[in-house]
Amino acid sequence: MFAFTVDATSAAARTGRLALPHGTVVTPCFMPVGTQGTVRTLSPADLKAAGAQLVLANTYHLHVRPGEQVVERLGGLHRFMGWDRPLLTDSGGFQVFSLEGFRRVHEDGVEFQSHVDGSRRYLTPERATEIQWVLGADIAMAFDHVVPGGADAATARDALERTLKWLERCARRHRELADGRTAGRADGGAIADRQSDCPPVRQTLWPILQGGAHLELRTEGLRRILELGDWTGVALGGLAVGEPKPVMYEILAALEPRLPRALPRYLMGVGFPEDLVAAVERGVDLFDCVAPTRNGRNGSAFTPDGPVNIRNAEHREDPRPLDETCDCETCTTFSRGYLRHLFVAEELLGLRLLSLHNVRYLIRLADEMQAAVRSGWFTRWAAEWRRRYLRSNTR
Repeated sequence: MFAFTVDATSAAARTGRLALPHGTVVTPCFMPVGTQGTVRTLSPADLKAAGAQLVLANTYHLHVRPGEQVVERLGGLHRFMGWDRPLLTDSGGFQVFSLEGFRRVHEDGVEFQSHVDGSRRYLTPERATEIQWVLGADIAMAFDHVVPGGADAATARDALERTLKWLERCARRHRELADGRTAGRADGGAIADRQSDCPPVRQTLWPILQGGAHLELRTEGLRRILELGDWTGVALGGLAVGEPKPVMYEILAALEPRLPRALPRYLMGVGFPEDLVAAVERGVDLFDCVAPTRNGRNGSAFTPDGPVNIRNAEHREDPRPLDETCDCETCTTFSRGYLRHLFVAEELLGLRLLSLHNVRYLIRLADEMQAAVRSGWFTRWAAEWRRRYLRSNTR
């Protein structure tokens, strides 16, 4: 389990296979975000029809509501949300640190106020690891300290040092759990014994590289992460959090030759089409983002000719599908005119149909990139894709 094989490369772009307990993921891969155990407006059947291989859920949100113990009693996260393919859980670091004014950072962890009921909670690296173990995702992320994209070097250094210290604690607790030492819990409680018909959780832990927009910190952080253990993957966090996109691209390009070839590379929180293409061009394998569903719910659709605003009056009597090249339910069944009608009439079906299409678009884009890498002409393919996608303004 957790083996990663690079099958082909084209310049820095690559395609490979990541073996996980609930299936093999072919990369490049976009994973839809199911923050609270659901991808908004989409069912597991919708996700499978769209070709999703891997879905992300969030530790913070599931801990606050309904609670990891509830998820465990109902069979673990896969059974709870009706998804039998691979799952990845984010540690909750980004969500906790986005609660500006509602949290206090300590060296031991983070104290925060629940956005659900206002109760005070405390999350440490050990608790974040334990919660993810109970949830049972294939991949768990280490608890990290995220800073804004424009953070100065001193602030980014502070977050990097804390993230590395917390990584050691996450890794230690994960090893204990994997070895069967589940009785003790970091907050003084206990992790319940599993039912006999529930197989042991098989899970790997991935580190998150921080360092802001400072290449020297990123380079140092990567070196120290690799010295801490034998990882099965590495995540690049703290990008796409406010810094200009060219800065993100520069960081990715500079890190690419330093990243171990044998490990899958996960760029966190990135999901606009042009960013996926640029990142794969710079050696990235995995992505997640709420962009396809959030944009879809707001009437914006990804197409090969750039984004389309379906609310615009020009689509009122348009009989064409949203995307003539797309095989999703939305594009094979409905016209642009009908989709616009749904949004104008504030019908919920419109939110689902555009979300479904956008997820399918990004998965098809990842498939196209896999094929372009295998052909050996990824750079040329990317240039042609950009010429078409970026030539039109938002409509």
